[in-house]
Amino acid sequence: MLNKQDVVVFDFDGTLSARDTNVEFAKYCFRHSARPWLYLPLMGVAAIVRLFNPDGVWWRQNMRRFLTADMVKKFAPDFIKQHKRERFGWARDQVAKEHADGRRVILVSASADYMIPHLVRDMKFDAVLCSRMDASRPWKYEFLCWGPNKVVAMDEWAKKNKIVPRVVRAYSDSRSDMPIMEIAGEQVWVDRKTGLRKSA
Repeated sequence: MLNKQDVVVFDFDGTLSARDTNVEFAKYCFRHSARPWLYLPLMGVAAIVRLFNPDGVWWRQNMRRFLTADMVKKFAPDFIKQHKRERFGWARDQVAKEHADGRRVILVSASADYMIPHLVRDMKFDAVLCSRMDASRPWKYEFLCWGPNKVVAMDEWAKKNKIVPRVVRAYSDSRSDMPIMEIAGEQVWVDRKTGLRKSA
């Protein structure tokens, strides 16, 4: 028999941390390698496609087509050390408080699996769900954890853990998270620039 569990869901980029992880890692790569510069024409095309298909996967992949497994191995550790400084001051304490109150606490992020788990390892989430990338082609999605797929990822996690999640609260900065925010008892909207809770 499945057990009902109170769950609190957090987004990462713009919610617990300033700046977008994917964008910032791309900038880091531009500063440390010539390879991304060769892909600027393709990135320009991808940016145009994004205007017409903002929910698409094609443009997301081609925005970071320059990435190789070696680049991730070489650049990610130092980038992660730097990007941890972007976390909002309240983030770790709030996650700990939700946990202490007896709720399962999960992170659901659209950012990559070679980045997010390392950025939040010290925060003691019950689960870290994020976009799954092809290990040999880290620009390519195996599963894009964005929009309605965040609910899919949470449901897969719940099924594996034999629970029925009751989302009592969800934290996000973006309207793209409406599918998961709408199933939460309380919606906490965060200002991605300040890290402060937005007034209703």
